[in-house]
Amino acid sequence: MTGTTRIAYSPCPNDTFVFHAWAHGLVPGAPELDVTFADIDVTNDLAERGELDVLKVSYAVLPWILDEYALLPCGGALGRGCGPLVLAREPGTDLSGRTVAVPSERSTAYLLFRLWAARAVPGGVGRVVVLPFHEIMPAVRDGRVDAGLVIHEARFTYASYGLHSLADMGEHWEAKTGLPIPLGAIVAKRSLGGPALRRLADAARASVRAAWADPSASGAYVRAHAQEMSPEVTARHIGLYVNDFTEDLGAEGYEAVRTLLAEAAAQDLVPQVSAESLTFP
Repeated sequence: MTGTTRIAYSPCPNDTFVFHAWAHGLVPGAPELDVTFADIDVTNDLAERGELDVLKVSYAVLPWILDEYALLPCGGALGRGCGPLVLAREPGTDLSGRTVAVPSERSTAYLLFRLWAARAVPGGVGRVVVLPFHEIMPAVRDGRVDAGLVIHEARFTYASYGLHSLADMGEHWEAKTGLPIPLGAIVAKRSLGGPALRRLADAARASVRAAWADPSASGAYVRAHAQEMSPEVTARHIGLYVNDFTEDLGAEGYEAVRTLLAEAAAQDLVPQVSAESLTFP
């Protein structure tokens, strides 16, 4: 594998923390990166169009891209106690027929919401609108939408917007399955070939380990892209979303991914995915 690897990931602290070492040439032998910062709705769309070599995407988009992209076993976001939240201005808001803002129609958050709402909102929600995740809480607060599905650091800050949590998609998922919640995946183009894919996975894993070995090294990079997040929230964000599954999905991580996609396929929310297509080359 030669030349520069084109990669897209979000400006969120977990991604900038994880990829800092690699993006700054601090991982020996890793390919040079050409980084594009983009929110999840953009990276999901880029993956569906087959653009860029490596992307951080939603696990929910995998059924549409696995022919072209391979799931890397490291670098992503999967864990416990980190699920998306459904927020509204008033506690106990009935979502039947209401307008709900979501970060992406292909997002794992929205897929989990649809699985939850099928039982929790018998009448069905009304209109779904896609907004960049950092615009969702202001939209709910200002009454432009009735409720919002939020991700990332919003679980730490929603109270400051005067909002209330109606449901935690992670709690619902974990209670039902006993498994961690798959959120964001790292994928790379299969056309790069097996050796190159393994080199990319090695680089991602080494970058994670470098971040843990010297957490302060990525501080300036993380702060520069943290979208006015406070240092305390930034630290909590990293602590929640960067964990052992980021270093390696492992058997439990893969089981969580397979279970999510199988359940969604059983409800005709996504195309069916074979176990082989999730296997790292």
